[in-house]
Amino acid sequence: MTHPTVAVPQLSVADLDTAANEAAIHERTAALPDSVDVALFPEYALTGFVSDTRAYSAALTTAQTTETLSTVAAENDVSVLAGYLEQAGETLYNAVAYVRPDGVTTTYRKRHLWGDEAAVVTPGDELVTVETPVGKTGLLTCYDLNFVADSAAMTEKGVDALFVAGAWPAAHSENWRLLCRARALDGVRWLVGANRTGTGGTDRTGAAKSEYAGRSLVVRPDGAVAAALNRDERDLVWTLDSEVLAEQRAFVGSVD
Repeated sequence: MTHPTVAVPQLSVADLDTAANEAAIHERTAALPDSVDVALFPEYALTGFVSDTRAYSAALTTAQTTETLSTVAAENDVSVLAGYLEQAGETLYNAVAYVRPDGVTTTYRKRHLWGDEAAVVTPGDELVTVETPVGKTGLLTCYDLNFVADSAAMTEKGVDALFVAGAWPAAHSENWRLLCRARALDGVRWLVGANRTGTGGTDRTGAAKSEYAGRSLVVRPDGAVAAALNRDERDLVWTLDSEVLAEQRAFVGSVD
């Protein structure tokens, strides 16, 4: 596809309220323009997350997630990427699912855990790529952006884009923007980052512990920000021109 259109319906996430999150993803996807080929939602978009045993109450199997997102994708004829807390037996993972309208699903488990996430979640161990309307695309989650070796490995895999699901904290929002730009530039590829906004991460008293940055964005292969949001729950819609990627790669030469 020469000119695929991506969308990030930036949203807050209801921690431990899967039904509310599913409804929000259905509603926001249905409201997108018909031209959209891929809709990206943030880290833990379906389930939310808390760093204690309550997390098990919201965790989903990959089969449950696929069923939900396949319906959204088929009804709107759009591929959907969304994060969720995955339960596999007694183990929890921070996962993202990329689901096509025909129901074909690719799953990635976050490899690099941040902060108290590691008290609940087990890290994944595989780098994952998937064919999307943008081309061969690498899947990353939030803190994965910090690891240059993973970025280099994606370059070796020849990806044309990175899709990043994030729940980046507001206190470090400039780092989110900087790292998204760096990961696009160092592999000469598009990057689409869907970051959570609002507050969440409630403790057992119900008090919110985290404020999220928002600032979802599309970054060009030269590291320039093509389009971005601030903190509002709005839709970012952008068409990616394959000629921009080709021109930039011809300009800088091989990045292999």
